[in-house]
Amino acid sequence: QVQLVESGGGLVQAGGSLTLSCAASGDISSIETMGWRFRFPGNQGDLVASVTRGGSTSYTDSVKGRFTISRDNVRNTITLHMNRLKPEDTGFYYCDARIKRIGIPWGDYWGRGTHVSVSS
Repeated sequence: QVQLVESGGGLVQAGGSLTLSCAASGDISSIETMGWRFRFPGNQGDLVASVTRGGSTSYTDSVKGRFTISRDNVRNTITLHMNRLKPEDTGFYYCDARIKRIGIPWGDYWGRGTHVSVSS
């Protein structure tokens, strides 16, 4: 099986910073894209940031210049540095990854999420 475990959420004042981390483990053969999705009530899960195995990054417009995603291919981890946080960044952040498991086709996997709360 595969597990994606997030950490680093919490409460912060507007303008502050948080760092989210996600670690993938299990019977992993390879991981292509890893990223973070954002969900608030009524939202299906918008992509916040992603990074490919080769290091190419992508960000949703609302976080460009404020958030930075990085990846460690050896440890199968990603980190999201969130700066200049705004109240509208409040919500659940989920780690997701496209993973090839040993003997199993490529699939998309999600963590359980971590909550970020930004007070005004």
